[in-house]
Amino acid sequence: MELAYIPSPSHGVYHLGPIPLRGYAFCIIIGVFVAVWLGNKRWIARGGRVGTVADISVWAVPFGLLGGRLYHVITDYELYFSEGRDWVDAFKIWEGGLGIWGAIALGALGAWIGCRRRGIPLPAYADAIAPAIALAQAIGRWGNWFNQELYGRETDLPWALHITSSTDGRVPGYYHPTFLYESLWCVGVAVLVIWADRRFKLGHGRAFALYVASYCVGRFWIEYLRVDDAHHILGLRLNNWTALVVFLLAVVYIVVSAKKRPGREEVVEPEADGSDGSDGETAAEEKAEDADSAAAAEEANDDVKDEAESAKKT
Repeated sequence: MELAYIPSPSHGVYHLGPIPLRGYAFCIIIGVFVAVWLGNKRWIARGGRVGTVADISVWAVPFGLLGGRLYHVITDYELYFSEGRDWVDAFKIWEGGLGIWGAIALGALGAWIGCRRRGIPLPAYADAIAPAIALAQAIGRWGNWFNQELYGRETDLPWALHITSSTDGRVPGYYHPTFLYESLWCVGVAVLVIWADRRFKLGHGRAFALYVASYCVGRFWIEYLRVDDAHHILGLRLNNWTALVVFLLAVVYIVVSAKKRPGREEVVEPEADGSDGSDGETAAEEKAEDADSAAAAEEANDDVKDEAESAKKT
């Protein structure tokens, strides 16, 4: 008899009248809001403007969701395109299935578009939102709990996850709560990036690369515990190989970037002092007027001196 375990929800969808409210979707939405909130605070601290992070997230979030879904569907295509499956299910993102690798890749493309439209360097923006993304992942992982999916091997540990559903090949029992492991790991990643950024003044994308590298370390061992179907290469799951390759790329980026561009960006948003640059022009005009006034005063003073000297000679 199990004395302690983590219970699973009896269902992942709640209805408000005819409107279905899905726990998975709620976790994603809450994660996005938290990411924008924290990212905005960090961006302002770096010298950026209020609202810039939210404006760019309008591009980054949809691209990220699309990329995450595409990665999942491509790497698990048999769930949607094999015999007996309905390919329409590939569009049902609310039922779960987002790959973080695709989400980060296309999300970065969306952020690049948003940054380019605002004249902002993407690496500086990425550094600001890096720990915010980690927190969003920590919250989003609880969507797997609502859907009773992506759990690990069987275990009798007191924090085992009790799976009760038998749909889609699930076997009810007690398993490692890998969703919880990854959620806690992501919180740790966020704390690590915030600390390292303050301690070493990371810039030019290195805080983001640190987030990527540290996340990959956790994802590697957590992925090793999972028992859901996955493609294997040389005995390792596909996501293990992806985590390994991405980790190496992130570390190389940190080393090369630190040598070529040490320090941190002085200016992250050129128009941070004015809403559209007009305030900057006004300040410049005021300085010019002050300079003209000073020159006029000096000229008048010279005239007074000349008159005084003439009076003495007379």
